[in-house]
Amino acid sequence: MSAHGPDATTYQRAIAADLAPQKIDNTLAFMFETRLVLHPTEQALGLPELQGGYDRVWNGLAKHFTGRKD
Repeated sequence: MSAHGPDATTYQRAIAADLAPQKIDNTLAFMFETRLVLHPTEQALGLPELQGGYDRVWNGLAKHFTGRKD
């Protein structure tokens, strides 16, 4: 299973941001989720657009949630 959700930099920016409404332009993000194992083709894995080191964006994300209700 690969990580998903905000990376460390995005998380830090979000918790420090002013909570006023904001408009974001010129961006597109999407995610496919399934309970099945995805098997990309060799052609897909060889594309130059493939984002290498994708999981590294979560390096440095500290644990902030303990599961306790205090």
